[in-house]
Amino acid sequence: MTTEPMAKEDGMTQRELSMQEVVRTTGTTSRTLRHYQQVGLLAPSRTGPGGLRFYDRDGLLRLQRILVLRELGLGLPEIGRVLDAQRDVATALREHVEALEREQDRLARITGSVRETLRRLERGEALMAEDMFDGFDHTAHREEVEQRWGEQAWADSDRWWRALDDTARQGFQAEFEAVLGGFADAEKRGLAPEDEEVQTLTARLHAWVAAGWGGRSPGADAFVGLGDMYVADERFSRTFTVDGRALAPFVRDAMVVHALAHLD
Repeated sequence: MTTEPMAKEDGMTQRELSMQEVVRTTGTTSRTLRHYQQVGLLAPSRTGPGGLRFYDRDGLLRLQRILVLRELGLGLPEIGRVLDAQRDVATALREHVEALEREQDRLARITGSVRETLRRLERGEALMAEDMFDGFDHTAHREEVEQRWGEQAWADSDRWWRALDDTARQGFQAEFEAVLGGFADAEKRGLAPEDEEVQTLTARLHAWVAAGWGGRSPGADAFVGLGDMYVADERFSRTFTVDGRALAPFVRDAMVVHALAHLD
């Protein structure tokens, strides 16, 4: 499918991309793009025949920033506030680059620490704690939760988890494994994310997340944000890999369907 060229700008011919082209180029799903529009985060530059959405230069720049901010751990509401507050795109991109470089440096330090531990183990040498944990942020999990969903979310979840006994904790983990197994079976059988069986599993996943949040039910933005995180964050994508099959995109798409249909 071809798209119409835009007028010349800054000496370059700018071209709109259709939603299908954006999906193919970025790996973002059409459902996610529609959700971004619904929450006022990213509107298409125009809508063509049959409701086909198109995105111009400014829209693509905004989408790039959205995806970068998601990689940096921000939720959709926080991303909206950042985008609204920063009018100078070039300055904002420089800040994003700096943040990404800091994260890259931290991950490089973690990689180095693990390699050093492996080297010492293979040589039978003593392990050095200051080397083993270089680059690790022991408060990252708490800070990430508070940044994405607020301090109360962390407090509720932490209080709930500490109150569980071993049996309850094992049951909580068993429920997740059962849901994940269900997703793996459904994906293997070729079921669509919107299939009733898949959506039943997604409702169980939503309830599981709500329990882990101390009974605070995640709304549409939070649930979709979790799905995006399952795909983008390697810590979660590994969890959603079964028999070498990456299930995170399938689960994320099912979560978007569930959020649009059932959550506010």
